[in-house]
This record gives sequence, structure tokens and C-alpha cells, in this order.
Amino acid sequence: MVIARLRAAGCVFAEDETELLIATARTPAELAAMVERRALGLPLEHVLGWAEFSGLRVAVDPGVFVPRRRTEFLLGRAVALGRRAARPAPAPVVAVDLCCGSGAVGAALAAALERVELHASDIEPAAVRCARRNVAAAGGEVYEGDLFAPLPAALRGRIDILVANVPYVPSEEVGLLPAEAREHEPRVALDGGADGLDVLRRVTAAAPQWLAPGGHLLVETSERQAERAVETVARSGLVPQVAVSDELHATVIIGTRPAEPAAVTVEE
Repeated sequence: MVIARLRAAGCVFAEDETELLIATARTPAELAAMVERRALGLPLEHVLGWAEFSGLRVAVDPGVFVPRRRTEFLLGRAVALGRRAARPAPAPVVAVDLCCGSGAVGAALAAALERVELHASDIEPAAVRCARRNVAAAGGEVYEGDLFAPLPAALRGRIDILVANVPYVPSEEVGLLPAEAREHEPRVALDGGADGLDVLRRVTAAAPQWLAPGGHLLVETSERQAERAVETVARSGLVPQVAVSDELHATVIIGTRPAEPAAVTVEE
């Protein structure tokens, strides 16, 4: 009956979703309510209260951006760079998750690195409340505010890994997104302005002040926006690189702050 109800509502993976709903519901009444919410078009993750991201079960509350599987590619790149940046114990890698949403990327990054000082921020109060549940479990801190504004000033010039899953859908294309996204996720987490790069530009412009020498900024964008995104990163003084996953249909721009030149000593 559950499968039939979900199929009738247009759920493509009705069988898989049914298994998840049955496994999550604690009573028949709760299952019936969850099925009805899903049939009405709520994202499955909002109905379940969690999403699977890089092997973690991440809490996702109603009204919070749902982490996408393609963002696991950004995570993988961040983990690899974080491991290279690792310092001798007990010094941690300093990581920041901007536009953190549920905090999925930051939590997964902390889970993958041995020692990390994790910070995250988001402008949406609902996202901050949700992220605190996920990031606190990883020993991190979450701040409410616009991009870098709420971060502790002591982080300036110390960040090794800065991940920013910025919104990058052009404003006029938000209405073309699936109903699950445009009706149930905050527009601020989707709308990237006229060309989709407004928030990326703001992050990139400020990033060099916050990154440690040799630190990395990682942002997700679309393939068609990659060229302009690279130009933006280069203008900020960061060294750009493009990473692409055909399997996940993911494009990540990495901007690296050049290491400080070594001091030159003159012997007399």
C-alpha cells in the first residue's frame, strides 16, 4: 500500500523510499503520516529527518537545504587537501564550512580528518539550528550570519580548508528547479543572482584574508559557470584549479592562497 501511494504521487524510487520510511517510523500512525507528507511533495530527507551523506547519517530539518550527492566530490577534494595540510600533533587542521546548511560537509570533513578545528556558518536560522546538531557532534562551532561576518576574528589568516557550497542557480532559473527544492528549501540556499555567481564572488573576494598561506578555498559550481568562476578566483589573488567528476556531474573550483615567500637573509 505504501509503494502504491508513493508511485501514485510520482515517486520514481517508491520501493527504496518505502524501505526507508518503514525503517524510520516508530509506529504505524507515524508511518502513515510520513507517507502522506512524502506524497504531498516534501523532500524525502525532510520527511525522514535525515540524509545519507558520505556514509554519515546527517540530521536535516524541514526548511533546510538537503545535501546533494554530487557535493561528496567537493568533500573528497577537501579531505585530500586537508590530509596534506595536516600538521604534527597536536596541531589541528583549521577548517571552515561556509553556507553550511545542515553542516553535512563540515561534519563529514571532520569525520575524515584525524585532527580538525571546525567552524561553520549560515545566514538561515533554521540551518544554523540543524547544523549545530551535526557539527557539535564533530566538536565544531556554528555561527549565524552572512558568510565570514560571524566568524571569530582569530581565524583570519589561519584557515587551511575553506569549503563554501554557495548557491549558484541563476535567479531566473530557480523556478525551473524540481518542486521539492523550490518549494521546500530556502531560496537563499539556491539563488546565486543574475548569473549564479554573486555569492561566489563575495566569498572569493574575502577568502585571501582568511586563508592561511597555502590554504585552499573549494566551491561548487556548474560546468558552464566554471570559466567565469576561475577568472573570479584568479582576480582575488588565489591560484585556481578546476576539478570535475563526470560520474557525479560535479564541478569544483579550488583556489589556493600562495605560500608566503621564504625570508631572504644576507650575510655580510
